[in-house]
Amino acid sequence: MGEREEDDEEAWLQLRPVEPLPSQCCGAGCSPCVFDLYQQDLARWEAARASKDRSLLGGKESQSCPSKLSPETFLAFRISAMDKLTKDTYRVRFALPRNSQLGLRPGQHLILRGIIDDLEIQRAYTPISPANAEGYFEVLIKCYQTGLMSRYVESWRAGDTAFWRGPFGGFFYKPNQYGELLMLAAGTGLAPMVPILHSITDNADDETFITLVGCFKTFEGIYLKAFLQEQARFWNVRIFFVLSQSPPLFLIIPGELPRAASLELPGQDPLRPPGPGPD
Repeated sequence: MGEREEDDEEAWLQLRPVEPLPSQCCGAGCSPCVFDLYQQDLARWEAARASKDRSLLGGKESQSCPSKLSPETFLAFRISAMDKLTKDTYRVRFALPRNSQLGLRPGQHLILRGIIDDLEIQRAYTPISPANAEGYFEVLIKCYQTGLMSRYVESWRAGDTAFWRGPFGGFFYKPNQYGELLMLAAGTGLAPMVPILHSITDNADDETFITLVGCFKTFEGIYLKAFLQEQARFWNVRIFFVLSQSPPLFLIIPGELPRAASLELPGQDPLRPPGPGPD
């Protein structure tokens, strides 16, 4: 009888949730955080153990057929395309079933889970696809030489599966809430601005004026040039670049994206954004 009780105790201990490592927290202030989810799982495990009812432990697994996003549960999404924009930055497209929509509002982000050398890591990314995109969503990811998530992302191929949860973020854009928006973005920090731009220019009734200042190292390293060129054709959008390794300020004009040696604005221009940080 005593051996059976010891075996049962050992079995319950094996089912005990594992406390997340610091690397599993993306640091973006998500609610719920991985540590919040751990506390929920631990409370569920303690209740199941006290009542000796393992059925109370159900509902924790990642879902392989996503139907609706959940901040608490990772869902599996298939990679349908992976485009290399620069030497270290990718635009990755994920398929959604039955031409469904992701369900994010402009300004919200997702959490990506990766595993490298048996270490689980999580990072936050903002989809760059329109909020009403059907059948897919896209993210912009920059990879770093020593980054753990970067190693995971660079191992991806079309057809692979990645796990996401969300949505997160307390900022929700509302049409005509402000007369003018000033967007400052360095490198892949451009990503959160993209769905808001989509939302404004796709809505003929939204008359919000937008000034986007994008900071990059070089003209060639500017992300999403074709999209920015298209956006600059709208009457209420103007876009500037600050380049740390080129003449300092450029303007996108409708219909034509300037070359690296053209359209330098004079130093007396009233818009003088701060110098760029590292992208």
